[in-house]
Amino acid sequence: QVQLVESGGGLVQAGGSLRLSCVASGVAPGTTFSISSMGWYRQAPGKQREVVATFSRGGNINYVDSVKGRFTISRDNTKNTMYLQMNSLTPEDTAVYYCNTLYVGRNYWGLGTQVTVSS
Repeated sequence: QVQLVESGGGLVQAGGSLRLSCVASGVAPGTTFSISSMGWYRQAPGKQREVVATFSRGGNINYVDSVKGRFTISRDNTKNTMYLQMNSLTPEDTAVYYCNTLYVGRNYWGLGTQVTVSS
C-alpha cells in the first residue's frame, strides 16, 4: 500500500520561506517510482484544489504561473522524497498543500500539510 506523508507546513510571515517534504512509502525498489509523475497541489478555504508544481513522467517540471520564480520542486529518488521550497510567501499562498503521485497506474494523495502566511 503506497502512502504519501507531507510535512514542513506551518505559520510564516509574508516574505518568509518554508520547505515542504513528501515521503512515499510502500513503493517497490527500483526505477518505477523514480519515473513516476509527482506533484504538489494546494487547496485554499472555499476554493478548488489547484496544481502548484509537478514532475511529469518524462521528468519535465511545470509550475503554476503564480508561483514561478518563488517555488522550486525537487525530488530525491534515493529517499523516495519530494520537496517544495517556497520563498517570498504571500498570504495568497495560504492553503493545505497535498502531495500526489501517479504510480503504477494509480493516483495517490497524502493527507496534506497546512501552510499559513500572515500579512
